[in-house]
Amino acid sequence: MRALLKRGSSGEDSLDGLMTHRCPLTPSLSPRKRTTSQSKTEPPLLRTNKRTIYTAGRPPWYNVTGTTFKEAFVIGLCGGSASGKTTVANKIIEALDVPWVVLLSMDSFYKVLSKEEQELAARNEYNFDHPDAFDFELLVTVLRKLKKGKSIKVPVYDFTSHSRRKEWKTVYGANVVIFEGILAFANKELLKLLDMKVFVDTDSDIRLVRRLKRDITDRGRDIVGVIKQYNKFVKPAFEQYIEPTVQVADIVVPRGGENFVALDLIVQHVHSQLEKVSLASAHQGQPLPETLSVMESTPQVRGMHTIIRNKETSRDEFIFYSKRLMRLLIEHALSFLPLKPVSVETPQGTVYEGKRLSGKRITGVSILRAGETMEQALMAVCKDIRLGKILIQTNHDTGEPELHYLRLPKDLSEDYVILMDSTVSTGAAALMAVRVLLDHDVQEDKIFLLSLLMAEMGVHSVAYAFPKVRIITTAVDKNVNDEFHIIPGIGNFGDRYFGTDAPSDWYESDEGMDY
Repeated sequence: MRALLKRGSSGEDSLDGLMTHRCPLTPSLSPRKRTTSQSKTEPPLLRTNKRTIYTAGRPPWYNVTGTTFKEAFVIGLCGGSASGKTTVANKIIEALDVPWVVLLSMDSFYKVLSKEEQELAARNEYNFDHPDAFDFELLVTVLRKLKKGKSIKVPVYDFTSHSRRKEWKTVYGANVVIFEGILAFANKELLKLLDMKVFVDTDSDIRLVRRLKRDITDRGRDIVGVIKQYNKFVKPAFEQYIEPTVQVADIVVPRGGENFVALDLIVQHVHSQLEKVSLASAHQGQPLPETLSVMESTPQVRGMHTIIRNKETSRDEFIFYSKRLMRLLIEHALSFLPLKPVSVETPQGTVYEGKRLSGKRITGVSILRAGETMEQALMAVCKDIRLGKILIQTNHDTGEPELHYLRLPKDLSEDYVILMDSTVSTGAAALMAVRVLLDHDVQEDKIFLLSLLMAEMGVHSVAYAFPKVRIITTAVDKNVNDEFHIIPGIGNFGDRYFGTDAPSDWYESDEGMDY
């Protein structure tokens, strides 16, 4: 097997040192599973015999100044129809050992057809392989945002009805973006966004056989229509628009997903780029950040902590004193909201010089499930407050946070948002939650992260990633053990509050003890 390299003058040293890093691919990879942004509403994951790799993306990590380390690394995969681009993409994802990857398919960006074009498509007389069939303007906009680590919405295309579905998929940024499509190299603006360009070169007879099987089995076409479309549109378009773009490729992969030498070379290069990026450290031993506010440890507060930290405390008492502490925490947090002077007239006809919130409004967002326990205290203090919910849980194979559920009120751009979680240890879930809020146009300096108990590691992680976020808690403990439990800690808050027992292998963040 061989890999063909083609280098332009602008990237002469980008493959330096590749052969000093071995990232071997093994032939025993799992069977192909389609995980792109196309028409099927499948879970955004790639299952292997060892682990699950999520391909919906995730926010990138940040350095100590709160900015991204660098843009996402974008790999462009081009090749003829049914050349094996998705197979190559999935094998690259598995070999990379990067748990958060966005896999974006050009098939999602077919233009919306007119009635006349719909009729032509139904008769297999519409050319889906011509550049005019794609919405390049939308595609460039989406890929540019992904490269910057922003969330985007991707259209869902229905190949059976030749139309876009009403629902669009939300995808968050990632360390690596793999973009595949037959015309991935046909647009100059797209080419500027690609850090590595890979052309998948597969024999035309093999591509035809694959296309027949795919279009008949998966897309409900008949064999006569598929062959007619292939001869009239697919083959000529490949020769005119697709095959010539091999000239701009950095790497040509003959025989697609079975060429392990070529795939290994790609993986090594991406690893060499990703090695420059690492998660910001917890800054152990450094002074606690100025954005942190710890509620005064009065005898009353100390007494409530004694009760809820005691493993012998009954569930009823745990709930009662937790609620009292939450109410005090909310009241303390509200004192940091900006106020403007206002004059009111009292019933006695005199003027009172007072204060009023200077912002638009306050919105509460809880990190499920344990953060939801703080909502009642917030609603008791803030009348008619809007509430949102975010569910972030641990991927047990990777130890990374995953966004499972999101429901936020509309128009948050001017709101002060109180983000609530019962405990924060490493801060990973809180980091993702803050990133989600920023993706929904919430201003960083208007986010207040509230928690009953935090570990120093989590405080540093959040503060150095998002230096404008206000962090407010009732207490900060020094340590986190190997199981991500805060020490001395409070136990699993969610289980103690709701009266449930978590499996022994659960991380704290799964049920209210952020990891």
